[in-house]
Amino acid sequence: MADDTLNLNRRRFLSRGVLGMAALGELLQQDLFAQDAAANPTGGLPGLPHFVPKAKRVIYLFQGGGPSQLDLYDYKPQLALRQGTDLPDSVRGNRQSGQTANQTSFPVAQSIFKFAQHGQSEAWVSELLPHIAGVADNLCFIKSMHTEQVNHDPAVTFAQTGFQLAGRPSMGAWVTYGLGTINKDLPAFVVMITGNGQSLAERDWGTGFIPSRYQGVRLRSVGDPVLYASNPEGFDKSQRAQFISNLEKLNTINLQAVNNPEISTRIAQYEMAFRMQTSVPELMDLSKEPERTFELYGADSRKPGTFAANCLMARRLAERGVRFIQLYHRAWDHHTALPKNIRIASQQVDQPCAALIQDLKERGLLDDTLVVWGGEFGRTVYSQGILTADDYGRDHHGKAFTVWLAGGGIQPGISIGSTDDYGFNIAENPVQVHDLNATILRCLGIDHMRLTYKYQGRHFRLTDTAGQVVQKALTFDAAGV
Repeated sequence: MADDTLNLNRRRFLSRGVLGMAALGELLQQDLFAQDAAANPTGGLPGLPHFVPKAKRVIYLFQGGGPSQLDLYDYKPQLALRQGTDLPDSVRGNRQSGQTANQTSFPVAQSIFKFAQHGQSEAWVSELLPHIAGVADNLCFIKSMHTEQVNHDPAVTFAQTGFQLAGRPSMGAWVTYGLGTINKDLPAFVVMITGNGQSLAERDWGTGFIPSRYQGVRLRSVGDPVLYASNPEGFDKSQRAQFISNLEKLNTINLQAVNNPEISTRIAQYEMAFRMQTSVPELMDLSKEPERTFELYGADSRKPGTFAANCLMARRLAERGVRFIQLYHRAWDHHTALPKNIRIASQQVDQPCAALIQDLKERGLLDDTLVVWGGEFGRTVYSQGILTADDYGRDHHGKAFTVWLAGGGIQPGISIGSTDDYGFNIAENPVQVHDLNATILRCLGIDHMRLTYKYQGRHFRLTDTAGQVVQKALTFDAAGV
């Protein structure tokens, strides 16, 4: 009775005045969420998915740093005729990143790499990516992506959370908040990181203002795969089980008293950590993988912490029911010595990405797994720094770049959009970051305009106030039920 009186008095106090009403609304939402979380331990919202999903899970192969679309996918043979000439002001416009804003000239740099068409789709792919070229008929290329951001941190944050400033939930958090988990013994949202390029912030897989139970769990290659999941020294499994049971009772009492959803998170995460003591070692044990698997993904797949090993791990996570799998590879920030550095980055990702597509397809998982490949932006057609016959750099470029998608609900073997003769501006079918994110959600059966969370009086969503599903990319009618 005392707790009920305390909560009632708290609500009476908060309900006085406009500010009190706003606070009361937030409090009531937390109460409802806490009740829902207790009733539905696997997460997910009532009424979701909104549509019959084509994809059950997402593997997002995020290529941090800005891969050069002009050296990988966007073939521009006419640049040979313009090599070394200054990019016209009418094409370039006025906005550059700080890296080249003070350059006095902007010489056009054609790609030194050969391109060829591949498969029945006749997709143009650079010689840098022979394995991805080999699976081109499974891919949907979007060559008209654009973003509002010109620098790495806001661009990555924008791509991953739908807003350039910190504080919003990540895509993986939105998906697991809406759909919940498939496998209660593994996290619904797993993150793996490779490369030594631009730094990443935890907000890129964080939850912002929604409950932290939807936070991405980072899978590490050194030491314990998941921090704090192992028992402390001198503490066996039975003791751990008893400790967690007693802790859950105390947390439940506290939850009933204050209705804070973060207490529900705490309970769920302790229980998950205990279950992962069994599920994670089994996940990480590759001893039963046949030799052909390692041949498919390449020699680096035997080396923990490589992009190849993480692609293999992504397949294992997918077949175990992990909802959202995020791989970050930080290797594409090529302001100088691009030909040398892009060869290295391409070699790191080419075979593993193609192997992942092939492996999922052979196991019958590609039909309901959505794979996304792309970075925060692309690179400029003009050279940053000195241009020579075999060396050049490229600056950040958000006005036009390329991503590709494959799998659950995606039309294979097509290209959407195009750029101008310079590969600098979009010529047709522009696709913005919010459009891409809306399309990803739609494949999962989610209407991006209806997956919202009320915070500080506003209903927020991943796509903010924009976003149109890219119907051309889909095998189904996005407007259908």
